[in-house]
This record gives sequence, C-alpha cells and structure tokens, in this order.
Amino acid sequence: MKEAFRKAGLEGKQPSDKSRAKETPPGNRSGYAGPPPASRSGSTRTAATGFILRDDYTRQAEQVIQQLRGALGSRYKDFTTSKIRNILAQVSEIYNDVIAGYDDVLSAELQGRIEYLKVRLVYECGREYVVKQFVDRAGLLDLLNNIGDSRENFKKFARYMEALVAYHRFLGGQD
Repeated sequence: MKEAFRKAGLEGKQPSDKSRAKETPPGNRSGYAGPPPASRSGSTRTAATGFILRDDYTRQAEQVIQQLRGALGSRYKDFTTSKIRNILAQVSEIYNDVIAGYDDVLSAELQGRIEYLKVRLVYECGREYVVKQFVDRAGLLDLLNNIGDSRENFKKFARYMEALVAYHRFLGGQD
C-alpha cells in the first residue's frame, strides 16, 4: 500500500524526501505524471486542517471543477466520468448503507469500507494524471481522512462527490 501512496505522490510531503516518484510532463505515461502537490492554486487548504468542506458544498464543487478545467486546459477532455465511475459507485454503495442506519456513529464495517475507498482513490490517482488533479483540487483524500466515525461527515462527503460529478457534466465534461 505504501507503494500506491508513493506513486500517487502522497507519501513524504517533506521537500527532503528522496523517495517521491520523478515527475514527468502530462503527456508522458511512464510513472507518476503530474506537478507536485504544493503547486496547487486556489484550493481551500490549510496546513493544520486540510481541505474544508463548507455548508455551500455545491458552490464549492462548481469552483473546484472550474479550477480543474482551467488548470487542465485542453486535457480537460481526458477527464471523463468513466475515470471516476468506480469510485462514485463505491461511494454510492456506502452512502446507501449509511443512510439505512440510525446511529450517529459509523460501524467498524462501514469505517473499513471508507478506508478501502481511500485505497481505490489513491490507486486511480497513480494511474491517471487527470484523476490526481481532480482528487487534489477537490480535497477528497483530506475529506475521507476527516470522516472518522461520523455518519453526517460521510453523508456530506457523498453529496459533495455527487455535486462534483454533476458540475463536471454541466460544465462540458465527457461521459
């Protein structure tokens, strides 16, 4: 699993870490292909808390997709819904089980499924440059890390994910 995190550029955020994968231009398919996470602009991040999902998460989702469109330029057409369809399906499955429950606290089984969702997300980041850009700008890993055992946090995350996909389609994203 450390290898998947390393390939996705998520291990060792210190500048002195020599184990990060070499970066290649966006068109190069060998190894990790993308800019360093520190070069993100316009994202709602702080060193102490990570990505913050606000109450107006739909507006936030729209802004994230607009920023992604601008950052990727002509490569935005490479970011298709099918690139994240499996992740979205997994989020939806977990969401259905979460809303079926009555506790405010997620069961250990649901928390385990959320952990596996993180692994899948990291894998997709390592495979596709455009997916990594999406995950970074949307703050998905930060949000998943902050769900903990909170049912409400996961419900809000799932709705945010749906909003991201909706705005992707609305703003001209491919299927």
